[in-house]
Amino acid sequence: MPDTASTDGPPSFDDPFSGDDVERRIYGTILQTREPATASAIAERVECDPKTARKYLSWFADLGIATRHDGHPTTYERNDAYFEWRRIDQLAADHSVEELQTRVRELTAQIAEYEDAYDAATPAAVDAVAIAETSEERTIDAVYSDLADWATAREERERYERARQQRAGADGKQASG
Repeated sequence: MPDTASTDGPPSFDDPFSGDDVERRIYGTILQTREPATASAIAERVECDPKTARKYLSWFADLGIATRHDGHPTTYERNDAYFEWRRIDQLAADHSVEELQTRVRELTAQIAEYEDAYDAATPAAVDAVAIAETSEERTIDAVYSDLADWATAREERERYERARQQRAGADGKQASG
């Protein structure tokens, strides 16, 4: 039976990673790419033809997964905004408004505890070295761990709040529709 699948376009949306797993390797590589990289460099990493890499990188850029930087040569990198949007969208799909609201409250309480403990509005306003030097209870590692946890809680609260707003808006449209 002849193979009628075209190799000139991106894979179908039904199963974008079927067949040869070069697409998965390119996808995995672009996920790990924090600096713009050429299609040739990515092709070398995934051991495929640069033309194949260009085809899939262009497709990933069209989907928003990758960012294309036009120039000579064109480069590609992971689009963090796309993955942030996907995370928020998944939170909104997986949780009720009430569950999201509860998590926002929990994170807000956790953040308030850090603000009180360090007498600061943000982790960036804390001088970790000075605190560790003047504290008998807190080592520098403990302070840095707290600051990292605090920053994570702030980021997570923002995601949960955005998901809550998205879900509340979707629920409101369904109720009135």
